[in-house]
Amino acid sequence: MEAQEIFDRLWIDYTKENPHAKGVFDAFVKLGENVVNDHIAFRTFDDQRVSVDVLARPFLECGYEFKGNYIFTEKHLFAKHYEHTSIKEAPRVFISQLVVRDFSPFLQDKIKQIIDEIPIDNLQSDDLIYSGRLWDKPSYEVYEKLRSESEYAAWVYVWGFRANHFTVSVNMLKTLNTIEKVNQFVKDQGYLLNDSGGEIKGTPAQLLEQSSTKAGIVKMDFAEGVFDVPSCYYEFARRYEDADGEIYSGFIAKSADKIFESTDFYKK
Repeated sequence: MEAQEIFDRLWIDYTKENPHAKGVFDAFVKLGENVVNDHIAFRTFDDQRVSVDVLARPFLECGYEFKGNYIFTEKHLFAKHYEHTSIKEAPRVFISQLVVRDFSPFLQDKIKQIIDEIPIDNLQSDDLIYSGRLWDKPSYEVYEKLRSESEYAAWVYVWGFRANHFTVSVNMLKTLNTIEKVNQFVKDQGYLLNDSGGEIKGTPAQLLEQSSTKAGIVKMDFAEGVFDVPSCYYEFARRYEDADGEIYSGFIAKSADKIFESTDFYKK
C-alpha cells in the first residue's frame, strides 16, 4: 500500500470518531488555507505483540525509516519517530508505547489480558493500525482504575489502535502563519486548547513550537452503560531552521510530554 493510501484511511477513521477535529480542519479550509499534515501519532504498549516496531511495520514497508527515539520518564513512555526516505513532504510518524512493567500488578494483568484477546490474524496484519479496540467492551470501573495510574493506558484501553492525532503544519499556512495566530483562530471557533505547560509548547530557539486542542468528549458504550470519555485531538506544529538552514524535523520530549495530556479526562 502507498503511504498516501494509509493516511487517507486513517484520516477517515480519525474524523469519524472526532467530529471536532473535522470542524477545525473545515474552518482552516473555509479561510482558504491548504492544510498539510506535519505528523500523525499512535499509542500502544511495550508487549512485543503490539509494540512500536509492530505498528511501524506498514510504514517501513512503504518507504519510511527510523529517525529518532524518545524517553518520557514521568509518564513511563518510550517512542520512536519515522520519516519517508524519498518523499520530503510526507507526514512524519510518531509511535509511543507504555512501559507496562512500571505499573501495578492490576494494570499489568489487565493489559496482558486485553492483548491476549486479540486474534492472531489481527496481530500479524498490517491493518492493526486501523483496527481500533480488538477486545471485549470495556468496563468503566476498569477504565477509572487504569486512569488513576495512567491516562495513557486508560485511553488505549477504550480506543485501541488508531491514529491518536493528526497535526497541522503551521509552516504551510498562509494567513495563520504563526502558532499564536493558529491558537487564537482555533479558540475563536469555540474549541478548547490544551494549556498544560502553557498553550504553546517549545520555542523558536528549540526549533519547534507546538499546541493542540483538548480531545473532544464523546459518549462511549461501556459494560456498565454509556459514559463520556476524551477521544482524539488535533495538533499544530511550527518548525524552524537550524544553523545549517535545514528545517528541524524531530521532536522535543519535554514538549511532547505535555502534548500527551491532550487526552486527559476532563469534564465538559
